[in-house]
Amino acid sequence: MKILITGGAGFIGSNLVSFHLEKGDEVYIIDNFITGSKKNIEPFLSNTKFHCIKSNLINFKFKILNFKFDIVYHLASPASPCQYKKHPLETALVNSQGTYNVLEFMKNSKSKIFVLASTSEVYGDPQIHPQTESYWGNVSPNGPRSCYDEGKRFAEALTMIYYRKYNLDVRIARIFNTYGPDMEKEDGRVVSNFIMQSLTNNPLTVYGDGKQTRSFCFVSDMVTGLYTLATTPNIAGEIINLGNPEEYSILDLAKIIKKATKTDAEIIFKSIDADDPQRRMPDISKAKKILKWQPKISFNDGLQKTINYFKQRFLA
Repeated sequence: MKILITGGAGFIGSNLVSFHLEKGDEVYIIDNFITGSKKNIEPFLSNTKFHCIKSNLINFKFKILNFKFDIVYHLASPASPCQYKKHPLETALVNSQGTYNVLEFMKNSKSKIFVLASTSEVYGDPQIHPQTESYWGNVSPNGPRSCYDEGKRFAEALTMIYYRKYNLDVRIARIFNTYGPDMEKEDGRVVSNFIMQSLTNNPLTVYGDGKQTRSFCFVSDMVTGLYTLATTPNIAGEIINLGNPEEYSILDLAKIIKKATKTDAEIIFKSIDADDPQRRMPDISKAKKILKWQPKISFNDGLQKTINYFKQRFLA
């Protein structure tokens, strides 16, 4: 197959690249590297089936890709709070103008399957728990997180317009918190923050009282979910949660990572950001029914793999 991954040098994107190259597929990525890492794609550079285009998706000239793809995964966007707060305009534009550009390319090139990497952030600070795909969300349209939250909501709306108006075969993944190899040490995600703080014996920073909850999906499970979403027949227009339905409080997560890294570092508390969701856990009933997918990697196993990765990449 011929695969296009926007944001292919990012955390999930690079794992998706590896997955498809191992299957023998030809993989193109488009990435401007404002949050993606060149180190993530170094293992692929000698592979003749890997092609990297360094470009901003907002003004990329798609006409240079004069062929069609079997699957187009649209992952391009800063994805953690510290990243999208640092790049709010780029985040809003890549999820609006960038998404429009990719969808236009899909339509004009007659590429087959479009997978939008949306996010659990479209649910905002949810008033129902766990979150189902039918829930419309509780999102601030103008708060500090809105560049990402509303950007992804608009990307979903635009994607469904192309499904209804042009009959494109689109699928939308609402991705919940994901962790694992190829994370950046300073990307602002809670798992990477706690691991790096623990391994360097610095205080683990918990924002608020630590009672807010998240669920954590290992990246190999997420990649399998995205691939299954892309390749399951006759599901055009489906919106499906992908994540692990095990719920942890942030304070409990800090304690688990402290124990796993055998650190004596203390846990400290700081004020919480505005609009930070209090509870976050996916209902994956739809993924189980339609995709026959659910996570396989336990949190303990995935966490140990992630800790080993951080030790080898950043502290060796």
